[in-house]
Amino acid sequence: MSVVEQPGSAVEAEAADVVALRAGARAWLAEHWNPEGDRKRFVAAAIDAGWAAPSWPSAWFGKDASQDASKAVREEFAAVRAPGAGQDLQNLWANTVLAFGSDDMKRRFVRALLLNEVKMCLLYSEPGAGSDLAGVTTTAVRDGDEWVVNGQKVWTSGGHVADFGMLICRTDWEQPKHKGLSFFFLPMKQDGVEVRPLRQCTGDRRFNEVFLTNARVSDANRLGATGDGWRVLQTALAYERLVMGDTRPSAARDDRSPEERVEGPPPDTVLVGLARERGRTDDPVVRDALMRLHVLRTVNSWNGLRAKAQLAQGTSSPVASLGKLAMSQILHFAGSLQQQLLGADGMLGSADGPADRSWHAMYDLHNAFFTSIGGGTDQIQRNIIGERLLGLPREPEPDKVLPFRDTRRNQ
Repeated sequence: MSVVEQPGSAVEAEAADVVALRAGARAWLAEHWNPEGDRKRFVAAAIDAGWAAPSWPSAWFGKDASQDASKAVREEFAAVRAPGAGQDLQNLWANTVLAFGSDDMKRRFVRALLLNEVKMCLLYSEPGAGSDLAGVTTTAVRDGDEWVVNGQKVWTSGGHVADFGMLICRTDWEQPKHKGLSFFFLPMKQDGVEVRPLRQCTGDRRFNEVFLTNARVSDANRLGATGDGWRVLQTALAYERLVMGDTRPSAARDDRSPEERVEGPPPDTVLVGLARERGRTDDPVVRDALMRLHVLRTVNSWNGLRAKAQLAQGTSSPVASLGKLAMSQILHFAGSLQQQLLGADGMLGSADGPADRSWHAMYDLHNAFFTSIGGGTDQIQRNIIGERLLGLPREPEPDKVLPFRDTRRNQ
């Protein structure tokens, strides 16, 4: 039921809950937050007190709060620059375990993931299955209480440091391609996993290709039912797109630990500062661009709240694709505006840039292209929006109902 449809008493009660939780967070921060103190210990205390993920169930480090109340908590933490909040929005690993993991998996992983004590990566894309993830051919074969995995993955961010990878693989070749998949937390530090780095044009080496040769994963690390991996994947992707729809530098799959990660300023705020620094705030073209960026970012933040409200545990929301696509365009626009403000200095890398400001780490044009690919390409998001939001007809998929073994790609 939307806010518009709710009776007045229900709206008032929800508003009172938001006020109460905001006041509770403010009081807790006043007692526990010390900018000079042990940040890791503070984050652990915030997790155990339910402030890191307030919208989660109280049995799993939450407070059974509404999305509006959770947003209020994030605002209170951001106001004092305290880390640790917002993980019910940003931690796609823990959200996926919470939605589909057994109680045993939740006990083993949820708190550790919130603390970033377990490093994760995504084992989705393959050389022949990028945009069409349902076409993956990496295979898992049951062997007692374990599965034996063979195949290749690519564009694996953080694979070289990960402890586990969220793996989508094929466990039944006789089923149609969307129905024969399963989803696992695969241990990365084993002999059957080879990680090779891929160097980007930016100089980064965060992407990898991963070769799986008789790698093993326990059935206790399976999320969802055998053969139901596509549903788990869709939920995980929805969380990823929701996070990537947030245009702040600290969003998405941030490599920093929770105690280092504080909600950063949005691009319009950052670039207003750069415009002031460069003496361009009186330029009408720059002012118009900054205002356009602010409007786009604000509208997309509203869309993010809408998507999060629809994203109940264990489901997916096409609205997240709308936000992710918008985010991609916003960051391209922000990168272009940044280059315009920096002028010739914008051609320098961050180490050689003016005043040692690492502008390139935030909105530079090279990294903006990643946002059009990660979490599903812009083209895939347009397909999802067209089909699931606008009701347009799907593209023909003649192989959708065939056993995967009989599809054309396997002939």
